Amino acid sequence: MHDLLTLPKAELHLHIEGTLEPELVFALARRNRLTVPFDDVEALRTAYRFDDLVSFLNLYYACMDVLRTEEDFADLVTDYARRAAAQGVRHVEMFFDPQAHTSRGIPLDVVMAGLTEGIRRASALHDLSAGLIACFLRDRPVEEAHSTLDALAGHVDSLLGIGLDSAEVGYPPSLFTEVYRDARQMALRLVAHAGEEGPPSYVWEAIDELGVDRVDHGVRVVEDSALVQRLQSDRMPLTLCPLSNVRLRVLPDLSFHPMQAMLSAGLVVTVNSDDPAYFGGYAGDNFVALAEDLPLGQDDFVLMARNSFDASFIDDDRRRELMTAVDEWQADADQDDQARGWASL
Repeated sequence: MHDLLTLPKAELHLHIEGTLEPELVFALARRNRLTVPFDDVEALRTAYRFDDLVSFLNLYYACMDVLRTEEDFADLVTDYARRAAAQGVRHVEMFFDPQAHTSRGIPLDVVMAGLTEGIRRASALHDLSAGLIACFLRDRPVEEAHSTLDALAGHVDSLLGIGLDSAEVGYPPSLFTEVYRDARQMALRLVAHAGEEGPPSYVWEAIDELGVDRVDHGVRVVEDSALVQRLQSDRMPLTLCPLSNVRLRVLPDLSFHPMQAMLSAGLVVTVNSDDPAYFGGYAGDNFVALAEDLPLGQDDFVLMARNSFDASFIDDDRRRELMTAVDEWQADADQDDQARGWASL
């Protein structure tokens, strides 16, 4: 199979705070004169072992505390962009958690200025377009989501949309129906985490009550045949995160991932890294891991790359440009296959 790391792809499920590699945690801690509760980089990396989503979130929020200034947030984006571009990512729609920063005293203006500057730098250094999706923390009071949306109104020109993340079980999407209604009136695109640890009913709610344009995760939709039919009929994209599912014990290992069944059912699935610093791989690594553990062929991965651009919130010109890049990759792959065939004669 041709090198999947070079396959052009979009990343649609990426928490920018989840790209904090241990080296950057310590670098930012030194810059901001903070103490990290680990002896060194390796000790922190060893802590990246989780029993479930909640155990991950505890460490995730603790490491996030090193992000204090505009430059910190800009460096976070450029560090991710360097790694992602090396793995074929040509477009990214990155999540960020405003409440996780404002609740610890970091002004929203600082967060937005740093992230947008990071995107500007990344776009200049790499053939990488990018946008921001602000996520509400579903395990915080719904009233807080409303006030966060009000605060984001002053930055709406810098946003693609809004999302819903953090601990899923016990916090169904329907709690946020009014917030999503208000965001839709602001012309923001709508996405939401559903069907990771939460049941398929959460996916139904995300579609029917929030009116989402994409479902983030959705790995559990295969438990509900009617839901599978609905997703296929609506061409509703799913932003799957295979390595994340294994690291958070949603699945015992990748051989249990329903990716093949989802593709066979005609679902619009995409492959993403979620929180790559914590889950053992960036977008391209997820493609490679799937190729190693599931009986998927090159055409399957090309389809998923195309799905990622189809599901992106980009303009038609950029979409055509990126689809052409996939065509060129596939042509090179076919040529390599032909050359290997001749060589074996």
